[in-house]
Parts: sequence; C-alpha cells; structure tokens
Amino acid sequence: MTGVRPYDALLVKGEERKRLILDVAQRLLVRNGWRNTSLAQIAREAGVTSAGILHHFGSKAQLLHAVLERRDADDNQHADLGGDILEELERVAQRFERSPELVGLFVVLRAENLEPDSPLHARLLHRHRVSVDIVAEGIRRGQREGRFRTDLDAADKAVEAIAFINGMETTWLLDSSIPLTRVFREYVRSLERELTRGVGPSATDSP
Repeated sequence: MTGVRPYDALLVKGEERKRLILDVAQRLLVRNGWRNTSLAQIAREAGVTSAGILHHFGSKAQLLHAVLERRDADDNQHADLGGDILEELERVAQRFERSPELVGLFVVLRAENLEPDSPLHARLLHRHRVSVDIVAEGIRRGQREGRFRTDLDAADKAVEAIAFINGMETTWLLDSSIPLTRVFREYVRSLERELTRGVGPSATDSP
C-alpha cells in the first residue's frame, strides 16, 4: 500500500494550521475587535509564531479578509440565489442559529469599519450592496412573474429587508432568548402582505 508522500503530508498540515489560525482569529476578533487583536495574540493562542501567520496570510489585513471569506463562503453554501426571495429571507434565522460565531464576527467588524479609511470598509460596503442587489432581484423576479406589486421600488424594499437582518443580528446577539424563527417569520409575512397587496390572495392570509 502506498503511503502518504511527505509533501502531501506537509500540505495537509499546512491547511490544518491555516484553519486553526482562522478559528483563533475569529474567536479573538469577536471578543476584542480587530483594533485590539494583534498578530502576536493570535499566534500565541494558535501555538504558532507571528512569522508563521504571515507565511500563510501575508499581513493582518489579509488575515481579516480570509476570516470574512470563510463567513461569506458559509452564506453562499446555504443560499439559493434563484429561489423564492421570501423563503430565503425567512431562512436567514437558520443561519443565525447555525453559526452564531460568524454572526458575531460580522457585527463586530462592521461596527469597527464604518469609516471609509478602515481596512475592511470597502469589502463590507461591497458585501452590503451585493446583499441588497440579491434581495432586490428576488423582488423584481416576483414582480415579473406577477406575484408582487410593480408600484413598489424593489431596491428600497431590499434595503429595508437587509436593515431588518442587520438589526436582528445585533439584537439577537444581545438577547439570545428572542424567538428568532418566529420574529423572522412574522417579518416575512408582513413583507409578503405588502408586496402582494392588490395582486391576489396571499398565502399568509390563508387559515
């Protein structure tokens, strides 16, 4: 039986170390924010050197981006961009419960990078705009199919929906006793009533 080649073993070990660094960085960023988290702190908790982190990620900024890329990959893996927009919005509650640490990470980094010269501002702004565009396109798709009213601006309603999600992220992290699934379901039902008013019977109005 052919054994694992030394080079392959090194690659596996390297990937495991990168995952460990990302795990530690994520945990410290949620707790301390990026301003109060140094490479030395991450290295110490991960059991590596600062030089080792730079070998894998190049800089603190690139490490921050890598942490967010993992968060984005988790979102993309569970999203159905071509699906029913109302169902997708309601399923956001599942993302919260599935990965609360990623929700916490995003909330902290977003609050710390509101200024245009912040290291993650451009990335987070782009992510926000992409999210708005995805929701807006879902609403427009419903308008084209005759499901939703056409006198409402899809982009405006999308901004409202993303603002609700962002607000719920912070609120739920502050008070995890909130009935998250029910709150999302009621918001989506309210949104559906508004989008379908005058178009036809809404599923949420059924007994």
